[in-house]
Amino acid sequence: MQYFNAAISSQNRFMHWAQNSVNPVLFRSLRTGIWLYFFLLLFEGALRKWVFPGLATPLLIVRSPLAIWILFRAWQAGFFPLNGYVLTMSVAAGFSFIATMLLGHGDPVVAAYGLRIFLLHFPLIFVIGQVFSHKDVVKLGKIVLYISIPMILIIALQFFSPQSAWINEGVGGTGSAGFGGALGFYRPSGTFSFTNGNTLFWSLSAPFVIYFWLVPRQFNRLILAAATAALLLAIPFSISRALLLQIGITMFFALFILMRNPNYLSRALVASVGIVLLIILFSDTDMVQTGMEVLTARFESASRAEGGLVEGTIVDRFLGGLIGAITNSGDIPLLGYGMGMGTQAGAQLLTGETGYLIAEGEWGRLIGEMGLFLGLLVIGVRLLLVFKMGLFSLYEIGKRNILPWLLFSFGGITILVGQLAQPTALGFFTLIGGLILSSLKKAK
Repeated sequence: MQYFNAAISSQNRFMHWAQNSVNPVLFRSLRTGIWLYFFLLLFEGALRKWVFPGLATPLLIVRSPLAIWILFRAWQAGFFPLNGYVLTMSVAAGFSFIATMLLGHGDPVVAAYGLRIFLLHFPLIFVIGQVFSHKDVVKLGKIVLYISIPMILIIALQFFSPQSAWINEGVGGTGSAGFGGALGFYRPSGTFSFTNGNTLFWSLSAPFVIYFWLVPRQFNRLILAAATAALLLAIPFSISRALLLQIGITMFFALFILMRNPNYLSRALVASVGIVLLIILFSDTDMVQTGMEVLTARFESASRAEGGLVEGTIVDRFLGGLIGAITNSGDIPLLGYGMGMGTQAGAQLLTGETGYLIAEGEWGRLIGEMGLFLGLLVIGVRLLLVFKMGLFSLYEIGKRNILPWLLFSFGGITILVGQLAQPTALGFFTLIGGLILSSLKKAK
């Protein structure tokens, strides 16, 4: 624990140097770039579906040029993140890129598309961690909760509207953005390109909802109640098992905070009473009852197909995917099939059709693209990062800084097994990693 305390002290000292020694204009431009990355993440899908459908393809990677600019400005400021995580990822990606061109699929565009994950978005985690303060994270959380109120109206409209309606328009203005649900209803995508963005947004919202209930005088209680209601309504309207599971995990993390520090218990009771009242208020409405029926049907059909809720849905999709990626790697070439091949965009460029050429799970994709050794190296870096973030966040609870621990309830899983082949998932991976690091700093 002494090592971790020293590491956090070192980080705080570095942030003091960065914010007081770097050109203020340069530092503000970095913060502006990060905020733009955040808003593009939330509304990139809306641009591709409703505003500029003709530019849907280039907008797919619109955050990558922004990431290049942010990293360049960070280099100008003298704190480009050359830590062990970034260096290891960069070296592994570099070797894999060379192997891809010499022994793999050999397509430079597909390989570059895969390479951007490691060289652009992963280092951005640490830039966000250095530039953003604890106050910035709280501010971002408030914005998330403000946005959640109109967002619930959007997904409710998508839920009850036919797939031919404009609100369910797909990327590029063709097809629909809805995805298979149950009982004739489809999973809504919100302002995102695909339904996973909707799930990730509400998963990010949950830690902030709980945080503002437990830490008083930080947020308007009326808006907080509305955002809490939006989160509760998002569960049935999203038809997402992953969202329900993630909210349950976040609540378990909150319960751990109450066990460690009973001072939060009275505030938790107030929040619990409010949540119960909201559930009673909405449970008798026809719209919510329809949503719950659809969600229940989705659980039942998916559990039958996957062999049960616990064994099929949770164990197989999480642990099974992790273990299976290693046990099923016998036929994979030593250096893999090539970077980017496991992405939907890579499959489109290589074969003309979208799909999973390697594996749907993240670990299986990494090992398939990079080979067993390099794939496990990248997985190990992510595992170590999650382990240290978890320890730092746990330590902060004793210092009455509960925000990192709550964010880690979502970020730990996202950083470890998040599907980075999908651009929206990659954006949330980058954002939540940076927010956890930023929230570890003492609030001033």
